[in-house]
Amino acid sequence: VIYVFTHDSIGLGEDGPTHQPVEHLSSLRGIPNLNVFRPCDAIETSECWELALLSDNKPSVIALSRQNLPLLREPSNSNENLSSYGAYILNKKENFDITIISSGSEVSLALQASKELIEKNINVRVVSMTSMELFRKQDNKYKSEILDKSKNIFLEAGSIQSWGQWMKNDDIFIGLDSFGASGPGKDVFLHF
Repeated sequence: VIYVFTHDSIGLGEDGPTHQPVEHLSSLRGIPNLNVFRPCDAIETSECWELALLSDNKPSVIALSRQNLPLLREPSNSNENLSSYGAYILNKKENFDITIISSGSEVSLALQASKELIEKNINVRVVSMTSMELFRKQDNKYKSEILDKSKNIFLEAGSIQSWGQWMKNDDIFIGLDSFGASGPGKDVFLHF
């Protein structure tokens, strides 16, 4: 069974807080035996769809954005499905000070923030976390490469609940602990 959810964040500001499901992702991620996918662009969406189709022993949720999102990855000649790792490094940096870990529509915001910080000589790498359930299955070596000892900033336009399992004491979560607001999506993101 594959469930396709839309309207995944506060980006739908004109429709008001009732269309901003800030609690749904954490609730879904708390359901046992369910793969929750939150892709950031068309390439990740096709990868997540493939993973959902190949899953023969558990249902899947693909949480998609209602607003337009930029293409963040170039199509590759490789058949490797990077979303199958649950999380992967989107912009590789040799020496980095901060890692921003994000999912879905906020990955483009994370990349934008990383470019602004790099201009200020703060090296930032960005991780796209497409599925916490698949990331949890990776070996400790892979998980420690993604969640490095550097400062981690977690970014999602939703509740912190499901992210706490990956955070160290000095890590930061940028998200919402309240429902959204009415207004154009861009204005709502600026407000929060």
